[in-house]
Amino acid sequence: MAVPGYAGKILRVDLTNERLSEEVLDEATLRKWVGGVGLGAKYLYEEVPTTAQWNDPENRLVVASGPLGGTRAGGSGTISLSAKGCLTNGATSTQANGFMGAFMKFSGYDAFVFQGAAKRWVYLYLHDGVAELRDAAHLLGMDTWETEDALKEELGYLEKALSVFCVGPAGENLVKFGGVFGDRDHAAGHNGIGAVMGSKKLKAFCAAKGRGSVAVKWPARLAKESNSVWELIQKDPNTGRLFKWGTGGDYDSADTRMVRGTLPVKNYTTNLYPETRLMTNQYARERWSAKGNPCWSCRTHHCHMITFTDGPYAGQRVEEPEYEMWAAWGPLVGNTDPAEAMFLANLVTRLGLEGNEAGFLVSMVIDLYEHEVLSPQTTGGLELRWGNTAAIRTLLERIAHREGDFANLLAEGTMRAAEALGPAAKAVGIYTLKGHSPRQHDHRANWREMFDTATSDIGVYESGYAGPADPDTHALVHNFSPEEVSTNVARTKGRRQFEDTLGTCIFCTRVPLSHIVEMLNAATGWDLTIREAQDVGFRAANVMRAFNLKHGVPVETEKPSPRWSSAPVDGPAKGVTVAPHWEGMLDNYYEQMAWDRKSGRPLPETLRALGLEDVEKDLWGAA
Repeated sequence: MAVPGYAGKILRVDLTNERLSEEVLDEATLRKWVGGVGLGAKYLYEEVPTTAQWNDPENRLVVASGPLGGTRAGGSGTISLSAKGCLTNGATSTQANGFMGAFMKFSGYDAFVFQGAAKRWVYLYLHDGVAELRDAAHLLGMDTWETEDALKEELGYLEKALSVFCVGPAGENLVKFGGVFGDRDHAAGHNGIGAVMGSKKLKAFCAAKGRGSVAVKWPARLAKESNSVWELIQKDPNTGRLFKWGTGGDYDSADTRMVRGTLPVKNYTTNLYPETRLMTNQYARERWSAKGNPCWSCRTHHCHMITFTDGPYAGQRVEEPEYEMWAAWGPLVGNTDPAEAMFLANLVTRLGLEGNEAGFLVSMVIDLYEHEVLSPQTTGGLELRWGNTAAIRTLLERIAHREGDFANLLAEGTMRAAEALGPAAKAVGIYTLKGHSPRQHDHRANWREMFDTATSDIGVYESGYAGPADPDTHALVHNFSPEEVSTNVARTKGRRQFEDTLGTCIFCTRVPLSHIVEMLNAATGWDLTIREAQDVGFRAANVMRAFNLKHGVPVETEKPSPRWSSAPVDGPAKGVTVAPHWEGMLDNYYEQMAWDRKSGRPLPETLRALGLEDVEKDLWGAA
């Protein structure tokens, strides 16, 4: 009998032999890893050999829900995808919202573990408790929306009755920042997870809603706590704004970013962007036709479909962008037309490109073009200037298809493209020295997120909490305090990683940690304490760190590129830079994490306290 809150089975998909099998995890294992990134860390560490590269059949692609997935908890259709990524050549774990996390559990599975590489293109189809691999040759070349539409038509499902996650042309062509996209615009994008999926010749995985459900231990208790969480989210001014407008925000949030200096403008060459109020969900909903498009069990007004009612795109439908895509295709590339920003955001989704990496890559190229480091002869005839959205559109399409030498070079990602283009590009590119670009903020005014991203072991930031003050985690008060920032990144890591084990959206759990633990216990019947919950997150973080060390990711690369850590030339943070403080912040961070400063290894006592004696032996040898 399954543990309450769980479907009870793991589906292992051997793509090489097209063989499906099932596994059952005991309750002790589930309580140790919970789900999501926890299961991802477990399977990666135990099964991916150090000799395997990101595109090796021996790499694993783990897709996992969690014990709250498919329940009444808010946003419980979320999945976590884990693999050895191709931008850092180390671990990645990235989340996507939508419906898959619920529907896969209704079909009887808590996680999929894909291994090997198929000899032909295939897709996985779950329905009525049955899992099968089917031929996907007819889907090749389709973008992500086309693939979703084709599978729903082929299999006979209405829009919300089948959850489809797939790769677009970028994943098929192994673009190193290809992502996995599903249920329209929901993205698991970081560290080339789509390229990993493409290397396995897996075009898509889909699950029908069916008639299944998830049995929990105390349904009334879970429902009561879920309602309490929603009330808390709506009452707090910050989370209440997110509840109403989503991450794309309203005019006030746009103005706040300008006041704080966190909006990325023209590849960090300025912090001035008077048009910021145009790049908001509020503006889009007021100007065009908007219809709510919520994820599974979500009450927020976060996701909307927008139909253009005027201009060159009149009649076309897109999903309103997240904040990061407004920023990427508005201020970062010097565009002031919100319709063009929305169109580019939708194009990136349909091509299957991770939008943060794509934005910083394109802004670097425009910066170089404006300074005549690049010319039309280099760019394949494209006039890549600030705000030239037609040229940007063509460039993105070429990158996704690796069309031409220049686009093929850019398909390797920002850092590798900068290294190939020479010193001028390395001076202006925005990336971590591990190999991935950050999320769409000007982190020179947000040290916490810069430091978190550069020290992360999963190819995107892995810490942080941006909700109301929480007595159970470290609150950040001074944004430019080196000690406080590095301490905050260390102490909140357990919370964030714990959240990513549950199968829920973090925008639906921005409340004190005690409420989230109560929901988990109500679902499972466990008696997890707040400390034990944080240990679940720290366990996943330490295992991902150990994975990277074993796979040769150097600790010396935990640094930002020169432009990323430079001092702004204008705006609220003018003249301020984190660079002189970086090494001291690393010293404090390693001390807070209880890791060895020189080698980066978690200390033996740290690993033992988390029940990771096997990892201790691997890193430190027999006692």
